[in-house]
Amino acid sequence: MLLKDKVAVITGGAGINGLGFATARQMANHGARVVILDLARAEPDIAAKRLGEGHTGLIADVTDKAACEAAVSAIIDRYGRIDVLVNNAGITQPVRTLDITGEDYDRVLDVSLRGTLYMSQAALPIMRERRSGSIVCISSVSAQRGGGIFGGPHYSAAKAGVLGLARAMAREFGAEGVRINCITPGLIETDITQGKLTPDKKMEIAEGIPLARLGKADDVAGACVFLASDLSAYCTGITLDVNGGMLIH
Repeated sequence: MLLKDKVAVITGGAGINGLGFATARQMANHGARVVILDLARAEPDIAAKRLGEGHTGLIADVTDKAACEAAVSAIIDRYGRIDVLVNNAGITQPVRTLDITGEDYDRVLDVSLRGTLYMSQAALPIMRERRSGSIVCISSVSAQRGGGIFGGPHYSAAKAGVLGLARAMAREFGAEGVRINCITPGLIETDITQGKLTPDKKMEIAEGIPLARLGKADDVAGACVFLASDLSAYCTGITLDVNGGMLIH
C-alpha cells in the first residue's frame, strides 16, 4: 500500500461524487488514515464514516484562518502527525468578465486561493518539524487555457493563483523535506457537471479530447495518490495535467 500509516487531510472532501471524496477513498484504500474537512452542511463526519474505521470528518471553513488552525490542532491531538494535505476545496461560477461583481470575485478567490494558503500555513509547521510532507493543490485546466466550460474568468484567475502559490511554496520548503505540487484536472464528471451537459454536448466535448471521454473523479484521485506517495519523491513544484489530452502543450 502506497500510503500505509500516513495521515492525509483533504479539504472540501465530503461530496460523494466529488474529486475530494474519490481521493479520500483511494488514499484510504492505500492505507492512509484520512481526515475530511468540509463545511457543516456537507456533513464531513458522515463522509468519513463511509471510508470505514480510523478516519475522521471535521467541520472547517478554509476561508477562516482560525478554523484551519483549529482543524490542524484537532488532527494532531488525534493522530500526532500530518503527512499529506490535499487542497481541494473550491467553488466555481459561470459568469462573464463584465458580469463579475466584487462579491463574486471575493467568494471564488477566497475558497480556492485564500483557502489553499490558510490550510497550507496551518499544516506546514507540522511538516517542517518532521522534515517530511506532501501538499497537493488542485488547480484547473481553465487556469492554463484561459477559461473553462463551467467557470468564469475569476475562477480561472483563482486557479492560476493556486499554480503560482504552490510553485513559490515548493521553492521555499523543498530543502525542509516538504514537496508541494499541483494537479490541473480537465473536464471531470462530478456534481458540478451533473444535469448541465446533454449527452450530445458530452459527445461533442469528447471528440476534442485525445482519450475520447470526459474524466472521472477517480482519474484525479489516482494522480493525488501518486503525488502523495514516495513514488513522486523527486517531484516538487510540478503541474500534473489530468485532462485526457485536452490541453497538450
